[in-house]
Amino acid sequence: MRSNKVTVAAGLVGAVVLGLSGAVPVVAAPGRAAADGATRAVRFCGVDQATGLGVSAGRDVPCTAALGVAAAYTRVWRRAGDASVDVHTDGATWTCREQRGDPNPYQECLDVNDGGRRVLLTS
Repeated sequence: MRSNKVTVAAGLVGAVVLGLSGAVPVVAAPGRAAADGATRAVRFCGVDQATGLGVSAGRDVPCTAALGVAAAYTRVWRRAGDASVDVHTDGATWTCREQRGDPNPYQECLDVNDGGRRVLLTS
């Protein structure tokens, strides 16, 4: 009887460990078609501390910069309503606004000097 309890307990522990060590699902952020029709890739950078929204950035934006843009934007975005908001961080100016998503809207910030650089905030 005791060996059955040990076997069952070991099996449960193994199942929990396997469940926790599995791959973390990545939620795809909305992609915008580039001029050549290709979708620009984004990568997940972390979570905005103030809102809990996921922060993703184009490959040409360091995650530290993306998180800084997100933090600057989330300090002012609720007051902006539907209007775009300019935020300044790390020597760059970003224009941010809510975009339609399918099914949920998302926040997008584009570098004013290089519109190809983008940061996304998604739920």
